[in-house]
Amino acid sequence: MNEIPENELKLKPKNDGELGFGTIFTDHMFQMRWSAETGEWNSAQIKKYEPFLISPAAIVLHYGIEIFEGLKAYHTENGDIQLFRPQKNIERLNNSAERMVMPKVDPEFILGAIKKLVRLEKEWVPHTFGTSLYIRPTMIGIDEFIGVHPAEDVLFYIILSPVGAYYATGFAPVDILVESEYIRAAPGGTGAAKTGGNYAASLLAAEEAKKKGYTQVLWLDAKERKYVEEVGTMNMMFVMDDEVVTSPLTGSILPGVTRDSVIQILKDWDIKVSERMITINEVIEAAKSGKLKEAFGTGTAAVITPVGCLNYKDNDYIIGGNKDKVGELTQKLYDYLTSIQYGKKEDPYGWIVKID
Repeated sequence: MNEIPENELKLKPKNDGELGFGTIFTDHMFQMRWSAETGEWNSAQIKKYEPFLISPAAIVLHYGIEIFEGLKAYHTENGDIQLFRPQKNIERLNNSAERMVMPKVDPEFILGAIKKLVRLEKEWVPHTFGTSLYIRPTMIGIDEFIGVHPAEDVLFYIILSPVGAYYATGFAPVDILVESEYIRAAPGGTGAAKTGGNYAASLLAAEEAKKKGYTQVLWLDAKERKYVEEVGTMNMMFVMDDEVVTSPLTGSILPGVTRDSVIQILKDWDIKVSERMITINEVIEAAKSGKLKEAFGTGTAAVITPVGCLNYKDNDYIIGGNKDKVGELTQKLYDYLTSIQYGKKEDPYGWIVKID
């Protein structure tokens, strides 16, 4: 590991209230490289966080050959630092790598690298409930070659960023615009991979939604524009009477770690969960009739996001009769999950990995 002189260390935020999301980065990073010539990863090191040089012809810049992940480290009340289901993120990273024809990583080695890096930067982990240290593993193709082909020279790195709450307004319902013109992903495409192109494709619709006063976009299927898929940064769940409905993992939406966690928790609470195709018309009719009691999103960044209103074809539909009220189940899930993540409750699932 390359040591950083004391006078080059960054000035940490004086208090957790100064934290935004993804704008501050720690002193160190992890990186390693892979080449098709050897077929092996090499040169693994923890080093100073700094820019790196790649060629203007690097294939990541021209063809978007890259993948990434996002997970968090949390400070507990007793001073421990812990991760939430990092193995699932590494598993998804390798699934994304397979889809983008990139090399897989050794799960145990990468988990060890994450733990070592977080341990080194433990002073950067914020202490306030709701804050965390965001962990961003990234893999990019850096071949100096203009031509469409799988990456033969790959850079993998991990950077860390202390973050505040994802939504500046706090845990309150958001308004979402149902997108019926643009699409995010199509069957057979890269929707299930965590790759930058999926997010770039969502930007125009997201900007148009923000101009209309909506926080995010709810995507429909690419073929018929009628089946609900996901929101740009989270999977969606709908509470209809006594059933929770969410879209199935058919290849065009991201298999969220928080989504999987919520499904397991709901089953343990003896709440019916259905992973099935659901049309936007079914959702709207349920909202109009009062059958739709709650709606919420699940994702690493925000954990649980209550949804108060859906706009579809220029009409607002209030969920649960009050767009400003957080639903009972939504609140219960948020409290339970965050209590596990921050060590306030015992973890009955073996999801927590401590930074020892």
